[in-house]
Amino acid sequence: MMQSGLMRHIRPDARHNDVMREVIDGVIEIPIGYVNAYAVVVDDGVVLIDTGLPGRADKVASAVAATRHRIGEVHTILLTHWHPDHVGGVAELRRRSGARIVAHAIDTPLITGEEIRSAKGVMRVVAAVMPAPERVPVDETLTGDGPFSVPGFTALHTPGHTRGHMSFLLDRGNGVLFAGDAAGGGRNGRLRRSPRMVTEDRAAESASVARLAELDFEAAVFGHGKSISREAALRFRDFAARLATQG
Repeated sequence: MMQSGLMRHIRPDARHNDVMREVIDGVIEIPIGYVNAYAVVVDDGVVLIDTGLPGRADKVASAVAATRHRIGEVHTILLTHWHPDHVGGVAELRRRSGARIVAHAIDTPLITGEEIRSAKGVMRVVAAVMPAPERVPVDETLTGDGPFSVPGFTALHTPGHTRGHMSFLLDRGNGVLFAGDAAGGGRNGRLRRSPRMVTEDRAAESASVARLAELDFEAAVFGHGKSISREAALRFRDFAARLATQG
């Protein structure tokens, strides 16, 4: 759902394509196949949240250009977790921009290549058809909740989907939650879980949703599914209540 009267950060000639949309002021959703990356226009440039599938860095770069910014103005890339559909373009985008990479300390070895995890189940199928992401250094490792090096953003450790999964809260427009894969956007603003087969700890995932439901934010965007531009915290509270009844 997108509020009217936006698109102020996107060039007029790029407003009517399927490459991106402005969810709220300066928060640009970049759909890349079945996953979303995000560009956030800030005072000193652009921050990316996740980078989508391997081999699709050009699409992210085009979205940045459509905001009237050069790729070199991307100074930080925040990674929600290590899965290939979220970190697929990070190495190429780092080369083009010189951006710093930020991730949780637990997932960092899987992003840098210091730890190699054998693909299992559906991830084995994904690995067979998707190129492996290029490994990349992580410049800042996060270990908990709170402010960090990027002004206006608060880090939120939301384990479950992966042990080092991160969400980020942006202090803009009454709050924008970048949920990553802590939850997914469904029809009519109804939230949904990530598939069991790609979630490391379902109980931790439910606990993370409950923690997010305690926060105040107006909008929420997701790694998969439709964004919510109004009363998103209420949707999380409803979702947390549903999960609590499931045990």
